[in-house]
Amino acid sequence: MTKVHIVPHMHWDREWYFSTEESRILLVNNMEEIMEMLENNPDYPHYVLDGQTSILEDYFAVKPENKERVKNLVQKGKLIIGPWYTQTDEMVVGGESIVRNLLYGIKDCEEFGSHMKIGYLPDSFGQSSQMPQILNGFDIKYSIFWRGATERHGTDKTEFYWETDEGSKVLVQLFPLGYAIGKYLPEDEQKLQERIDKYFKVLDHGATTENIILPNGHDQMPIQKNIFTVMDKLQAMYPDREFFLSKYENIFSELEKNEELPALQGEFIDGKYSRVHRSIYSTRMDIKAANARIENKLTNILEPLATLAYSLGFEYHHGLIELIWKEIMKNHAHDSIGCCCSDKVHQEIVNRFFLAEEKVDQLISFYKRKIVDSVDTEWNYDRLSAFNLLPYDREEVITTEVTTKLKSFKLIDEMSKEIEFEVIDSVVIDPGLIDRQIVHYGNYDPFIKYTVQLKDQIPALGYKTYFIVENNEKMKNSISPKSEVTTDFYEITVNSNGSLNIFDKKLNKTFNDVLLLEDGGDDGDEYDFSPLRDETLIYSNNVKADVEIKQGQYEATIDIRYTLAIPEDLNKRKNHILDSSADVHIKLTIPNHKPIIEIKLEIDNHAKDHRLRALIPTGIASAFSVSDNQFGCLKRDVYDSAMDIWEQEEWDERPDSIYPMLSFVSLSNEAYGVSVLTNSTREYEIVGEAYDTIAITLFRGVGVLGKEELLRRPGRPSGIKLPTPDSQMLGKLTLEFAIVTHQQSTLKANAARMAKEYLTPIDLYNKIPFNAMKLNTADVKTPASFSFIKEVHQDSVLSTLKKAEKDDQFVLRFYNPTDEEKVVSFKINRSIQQAYTANLNEKCSEVIEVEENKVQSKIKTNQVKTILF
Repeated sequence: MTKVHIVPHMHWDREWYFSTEESRILLVNNMEEIMEMLENNPDYPHYVLDGQTSILEDYFAVKPENKERVKNLVQKGKLIIGPWYTQTDEMVVGGESIVRNLLYGIKDCEEFGSHMKIGYLPDSFGQSSQMPQILNGFDIKYSIFWRGATERHGTDKTEFYWETDEGSKVLVQLFPLGYAIGKYLPEDEQKLQERIDKYFKVLDHGATTENIILPNGHDQMPIQKNIFTVMDKLQAMYPDREFFLSKYENIFSELEKNEELPALQGEFIDGKYSRVHRSIYSTRMDIKAANARIENKLTNILEPLATLAYSLGFEYHHGLIELIWKEIMKNHAHDSIGCCCSDKVHQEIVNRFFLAEEKVDQLISFYKRKIVDSVDTEWNYDRLSAFNLLPYDREEVITTEVTTKLKSFKLIDEMSKEIEFEVIDSVVIDPGLIDRQIVHYGNYDPFIKYTVQLKDQIPALGYKTYFIVENNEKMKNSISPKSEVTTDFYEITVNSNGSLNIFDKKLNKTFNDVLLLEDGGDDGDEYDFSPLRDETLIYSNNVKADVEIKQGQYEATIDIRYTLAIPEDLNKRKNHILDSSADVHIKLTIPNHKPIIEIKLEIDNHAKDHRLRALIPTGIASAFSVSDNQFGCLKRDVYDSAMDIWEQEEWDERPDSIYPMLSFVSLSNEAYGVSVLTNSTREYEIVGEAYDTIAITLFRGVGVLGKEELLRRPGRPSGIKLPTPDSQMLGKLTLEFAIVTHQQSTLKANAARMAKEYLTPIDLYNKIPFNAMKLNTADVKTPASFSFIKEVHQDSVLSTLKKAEKDDQFVLRFYNPTDEEKVVSFKINRSIQQAYTANLNEKCSEVIEVEENKVQSKIKTNQVKTILF
């Protein structure tokens, strides 16, 4: 007899086309009804609160007096909460963000009882291949999701094991028809049977046991009070089946008895049975870029810096850092970071990111100030300190600002060695902008803010302090106009249209027309790009660019400006009328000492309904690209073979090879490769007749949340047909990315490590006697230079360094994005007695032998490891 597990739940998008406040009002209403049913009806055993604790946070902001009622229901196992903080996206959200989503979600649950031990993501737009490893890192061995899986992954069953490269594994229960098939089940027997007959056909086909799930819930759906009446009718209609209220854990208990379940690997991003929206990664690029930028500041700068400060004796501000994480994780819900929302919701998302970035920036400044103010020195000079937050010494070109009243100065280190530098720029600033008290007491002498550039070696996961000493000699400036750039690695010329020709001296190869722009119409919506049929694309071949090239002792800059003529809207585009434009400003920075071209691209867009991409030719005809996801790398075909059969098989959306990345994408052969590193856009496609060109999406503009009958997504609209004029991306947008060339293949060259270095710039702090916000002198004394941790091997990528949430321990997390198992070891610059490998939940698992304050561990391909010490 087939057992039908009816699982009461609600799917709770905090925001979508409606605002968080609108859903909160419904939540307060719904929660009372849920609690009353659970408290007063012994036959109603369980209710699933959508796997996310942000729901409770929103509720208790209004009804704090009901905490004990919720706690009582959770402890009895009736109200099922967690494990997530929010229903995270898995495609454009970083690994540390997903880890913290679980870490803080489970922490929230502990206040009330236990959490649901299922990786429950019923509506994420695709599933990352690394999710089993992340879930196992929190002792979670089950997963439920809906979108992205098809039989071409290896089974047509809806129950299977899902494995990662390094051996993690979860048991999956797929929702083949989504999480809402049991929504508002009708009492009308004919309507009920029509619906359920249709569902049972699919559910029975996918099942591997006599158990199937009928999830009884929907978006913002109130509890179905007449569910017992409906169940009686179902039992009468289907006497060969048993219907009962259940919870998801019960079906996993049954599935585990099946010893012949298939095991699948990889990511699930097929849009055959449900839409995964493969091009949603570029909707509202301003929001996507803000997320990338803030994630990188938080994990690459703030947390290691706070840990460095803690190691020196200062407080680690867990509370402030958790506030930042929760601010951005509210935006990591699949609809929110997907940006398939109404304009008013996007305004709220933008504001959250603004607040999060302000918190990040101010806390970074605070920690640097505490360390530098406390430097133990008898020298009464202003200071400039450079922070290297990667676990190896780095020789870098450093560009920074020095604010002083001195007309000339020199920089000396703690050993009195003078550090050569050159002045790039200087500007006079009012003293009141530094501290109004200066002017209050009658001192109107101006300050000078110098932009200076130097090259030096900064200690591993530490800092170095320079002292600013008055000098009578004229300060050096060797920067001069050039017609081309020559560095130790590149010779670069700029074409009249603003594209680059790059000769790589080490590879003896030339790359022509780099950063040519491609513009095409976008007849899609916030969920998906959709091209115009038989459209002729527009390229920046024939623009006339204004170009300025300068080169100094340490690096070169190229400044490119032009206007690209494009149609104002789709109708004009169909008629080939170029009556609008996008103003383009590209600023390139090329250091002399390493093979990287850093790009800051500013666009002022005046047109609607179009997509703009930058093209990076590589000369490598490719079958696959390599890019990163959470804690690893993966290969993707440059052409998805399902393109040949998607229409015959009636896929929900066309499987264009538009893919997400987190920090890089690369094409390579065994001899060399070209990688694009990103601190903004996370969408790419490999294009060209030979699939040899990386197309980076700069942005796309659309004017509606959902639209029907798209060329690449036939049928009903996704979402609703709501105008969203802000998603046209009119106005200014700034993006940051970089190009690197390297010998060997992507994985052998470790492009992920290059990306980490690009995203972890040397961070500076200039201490002067004045600051508008006063601090008392700290009791702590710090050295002028310091290194906390230094890696011994150079293969892994640091994910983060932080203080443990609950214990006085350091958390060192790293991963292996190469294609070989590695040995990783770190030397700690302090006496440590004990060290452990740990799970992602920061719980110790095995003791590590400590020898001379060194910790060591083996790490497999695409494995993430955590060490506590």
